[in-house]
Amino acid sequence: MVLGINGKLLRVNLSDSSWRVEAIDDAFWRLYFGGWGLIAYYLLKELPPGIDPLSPENKLIFANGLVTGAAVGGSGRHAVGAKSPLIGGFGEADVGGFWGAELAKAGYDAILIEGKAAKPVYLVVHDDQVEIRPAEHLWGLLTARTQALIHEELGDHRVRVAQIGPAGERLSPISAIMHDINRAAARTGLGAVMGSKNLKAIAVRGTQKVTPHNSKALNELAKWYAQHFPETWAADLRLNGTASGVVHHQLSGGLPTRNFRQGIFEGYEAISGETMTETILKERDTCFACPVHCKRVVEVQEGEAPVEAIYGGPEYETIAAFGSMCAVDDLTAIARANQLCNAYGMDTISAGVTVAWAMDCFERGLLTVEDTGGIELRFGNAQAMVQVVELMGKREGFGFLLSQGSLRAARAIGRGTEELAVQVKGQEVPMHEPRIKYALGIGYAVSPTGADHNHNVHDTDYTTEESIAPLRPFGITRPLPIDDLSRDKMRLAAVEIPWSVTMNLMGFCGFIFFTFGRPQLVSLIQAVTGWDITMEELLRAGERAYTLARIFNLREGLSAADDRLPKIFHQPFETGPSAGNYLPPDQVQEAIKTFYELMGWDREQGIPTKACLERLQIAWAVDHLPLTKNIF
Repeated sequence: MVLGINGKLLRVNLSDSSWRVEAIDDAFWRLYFGGWGLIAYYLLKELPPGIDPLSPENKLIFANGLVTGAAVGGSGRHAVGAKSPLIGGFGEADVGGFWGAELAKAGYDAILIEGKAAKPVYLVVHDDQVEIRPAEHLWGLLTARTQALIHEELGDHRVRVAQIGPAGERLSPISAIMHDINRAAARTGLGAVMGSKNLKAIAVRGTQKVTPHNSKALNELAKWYAQHFPETWAADLRLNGTASGVVHHQLSGGLPTRNFRQGIFEGYEAISGETMTETILKERDTCFACPVHCKRVVEVQEGEAPVEAIYGGPEYETIAAFGSMCAVDDLTAIARANQLCNAYGMDTISAGVTVAWAMDCFERGLLTVEDTGGIELRFGNAQAMVQVVELMGKREGFGFLLSQGSLRAARAIGRGTEELAVQVKGQEVPMHEPRIKYALGIGYAVSPTGADHNHNVHDTDYTTEESIAPLRPFGITRPLPIDDLSRDKMRLAAVEIPWSVTMNLMGFCGFIFFTFGRPQLVSLIQAVTGWDITMEELLRAGERAYTLARIFNLREGLSAADDRLPKIFHQPFETGPSAGNYLPPDQVQEAIKTFYELMGWDREQGIPTKACLERLQIAWAVDHLPLTKNIF
């Protein structure tokens, strides 16, 4: 077995309380890596087509990347996946912290959960000891209390806990799986899958050493990173966290505001990362082995609803979703909403965008106080925003409707409210505006998980000669403007979207990219695994994983018709630095078809061709495709 990889998957069947360890050979790792690639492989191979995501037949997979747990900054991430109850297709969420590294130290690369427990349970993994314990006494508890009790029961505060809160227990399609209380595998509703299995938590403790192939080379790379990240934007992440993006997006005219009606927010300074640093910031936190410390820990002691440090603090996505999107300029209220999401276990993006959608509907008279239970849910009403977030976590009253996400809520209400739901495939759009990043919008549309900014291309990163220099070997030969949807821009997307998936497969945080160049990342993989890997092989791995997720969705009934953007992005900004910017529908459709073509998929239907499958060494996946005469 390659050093740096354990080569072991822990399979747990909750229906009969059994478990076994399965070996995974080197050939598998070299082809699929970990994270998204492992998840897509097992979902396609083992899930019957058309299953209910909340049935015992679904499988919940926690998968490390190739470098998860290696002693270098940015290596603290892992992936979680299942068939998504939110979009009905490929469900995947990334998460940082320490849980994945602890799993590696316990001797495993992945945990696959199948079946359903008769009563609530939690799983304990301590090296080669595996135990399924009763969790009825934990069911219904908020995440901080749950973790405290698990630590107490196990007599070890070094145990890392992945868990669901009440939102996941009550099967909310926007529920998250919380790690270390304040790190969320948030997107695609995987908390509901965990809840459907009566699995409250997975507690992991490892005492083994994660040994890379070349410790000296790895240590040198780690030291270089620690010395040089202060010279990059990572230094600002350390100072003000991801919330430093509030000012950046405001100045570019792309700060999502009032349910994406606008790209600028008059109260942006009050909710910025700089303001957080000066006011409610208590300390800075970090993930495994990372010197950047971009995580925020905030605290507010005054008032009837204090903000507790144990729940961390809001990231940029959370601040924009509950702040500018809801026209709320109260940073304490935003921090409270973040705390509620972490305590109940909800995706802050989907929760915030859904609340903003409801406010938009209320402002337009499509929702009334009769619908909301008496809550004046208007833009700018911070108290109402916090009130409905708690109701969403509890799945009570009007909050039950909102806890389904904006698309399901809109379909339940009718009255034209679906037109205002800013989502793709049922998943709410993140806090990055496609009207100032045009290819990002294409990435939203084609994403197999619904709108997502992590496995995407951010146009503003490729506008200079310096920024595109590493991409010339892949046919990207010139800087490209942000409002470009040409074939060249789609070629960029067809390289960088798979590359972002490759970062997932490796278990890397995307922020490591501000400091490490691509050749250094290749060297890092070589140091961990000993493989003679190349940049092209890394890119092919991302393409392979992304294509397998596409195939899973096609098998589950999603199609090219689902690759579309909300109408708001086809309407121009009226004010701000980006006034007049919009995505022309005809150009979007042509760009999507071009992206399909460049990925090796059928230009009209987005179905991967036989030649594509052969090139990516996944010819077996043809059995999972809807066959057409035009392609096969």
